[in-house]
Amino acid sequence: MNQVLALKCTICGEVYETSEVDYVCPKHGDDGILDVVYDYDLIAEQIDPETLRRDPTSSIWRYMPFLPVDPDIAREIADGTLVGTVGRTPFYPAPRLAATLGLERLWIKDDSRQPTASLKDRASAVALVKTREQGYEVVTTASTGNAAAALSGLCASIDQKNVIFVPRSAPEAKIAQLLAYGSTVLLVDGTYDQAFELCLEAAQTFGWYNRNTAYNPYMSEGKKTVIYEVCEQLSLQREDQSSGSWHAPDVVFVPVGDGCIIGGVHKGLRDLLHLGWIDHMPRIFGVQAEGSAPLVAAWKKGLDPIEMEPVEAHSVADSIVAGLPRDRIKALRAVRETGGAYVSVSDEQILDAIPALAQGCGVFAEPAAAAAYAGLVKARDQGQVNADEEVVVLSTGSGLKDVASVMKAVGEHPPVVKPTLADVRRALD
Repeated sequence: MNQVLALKCTICGEVYETSEVDYVCPKHGDDGILDVVYDYDLIAEQIDPETLRRDPTSSIWRYMPFLPVDPDIAREIADGTLVGTVGRTPFYPAPRLAATLGLERLWIKDDSRQPTASLKDRASAVALVKTREQGYEVVTTASTGNAAAALSGLCASIDQKNVIFVPRSAPEAKIAQLLAYGSTVLLVDGTYDQAFELCLEAAQTFGWYNRNTAYNPYMSEGKKTVIYEVCEQLSLQREDQSSGSWHAPDVVFVPVGDGCIIGGVHKGLRDLLHLGWIDHMPRIFGVQAEGSAPLVAAWKKGLDPIEMEPVEAHSVADSIVAGLPRDRIKALRAVRETGGAYVSVSDEQILDAIPALAQGCGVFAEPAAAAAYAGLVKARDQGQVNADEEVVVLSTGSGLKDVASVMKAVGEHPPVVKPTLADVRRALD
C-alpha cells in the first residue's frame, strides 16, 4: 500500500497520513469525506497498459497498484474465493439502441454480472481486505440492498462476520440474499438515511469495521475500477492498439443515489488521465430519480454541497433513493469538473427503460440501473448529447434484485394455454 501518499479532506483540503485517521476529517465530523492521494510515479513503475494486456487476471485485482490495499492480504483473500471473481464484467455494443436514439456509438457496461449481481461488489471486495488488514472481527454497512448483498455474499465466501442494516422497505429479493448468506440482518423501521446513522453509531460503539459508502474513503477506490475496465475494453475494440494507451468514451451515464459510484468513476478517470493512459476526460452525467433528486437541484442552483438540505426521498429505484447524498461533494465535483450534467427521470421513465434495455441489448437491469439509460434518453431528447459522441451507460444491478418492479415495467402477463396446439394457435392469434 506504499503507493498511497495520504488522505485529503474534500472540504478543507487538510492532508492526513493513513495512520492518523480511520474514515473522515476530524475537523468536519461525518461530512468530512476524504480522498485517497496516490504516488503516480510509483504506480507507473509497477503497471502500464502493455503489462495489463499480458496479465491473465480477470478481476479488479489486475489493477492492484491502483488500489489502497496490502497486495499480500488481497491475494490471500481473493485466491479461490468469490472475492477473486469481482470485476471484469461484460461490455456490450448496443447498435439497435443507438439507432433508436440517433447515436453512432453506444455501449452498455453490465455490472449485474458481478458475483452478487451489482457493482457494489467492487467496493465490498476492498472493504474485506481493509477489514483483515486492520484486524477487525466484524464488518458492517447500511444499505438499501445492493451494498448489503455485496458485503454479505463476499463475507460468506471467506467466513467473515458481518452485521447489515437495511431499511424495512427494501425489496424482498435483496433481503433474501442477505439471509441466505447468513448475515446478521437488522431491518430498520425507517429510511436509508436513518439506517446509515444507526450503522455509524453501532460501528463506533461495538468496534466494527465500517464499510459505509461515502464515509469510508476506500470504497470509491473499489468502485473506480469499473471505469478502468470500460477504457481498457474500449481500447480492445479498436483496430490500432499499438499506442500503448487506452481509449476513453466521450460521455458516461451513471445512476446516482449517495454519489459514491459517480465519484469513483471520476476518480478512476483522473487516475488514467494523470498517467497519460487516456487523452481526454469524458463528460460525466449523473442520473437521479425525480423523487430523490437533491443533486440535480444542487447542480442546477450552483449550490455548494455543504449547503444542501435533506429531501423526503422516494422512488421505485430503491438503490438510488437518498434524502441527502453522503458523497455529495465528490458527486457534484464529478459533473462540474467534466462539463457534464445532472438529469432527473420519472419512475415511469425508469420502468420504461427496463424492457428497453432488455430487448435492445439483452441486459436485464433493476430500476436503479435502468435509470442511467432513461437519463441518456432524456439527455438525448434535450440535445445534451451529440449524435457523433461515443456514449457508455453503466448498468449497475440485476433485474432479479426487484422482480416486482420489473413486472410493473412489462405491464403484462403471459396468456395461459391448454396443452393443445389449437390453443397455442388461439393464443398467438
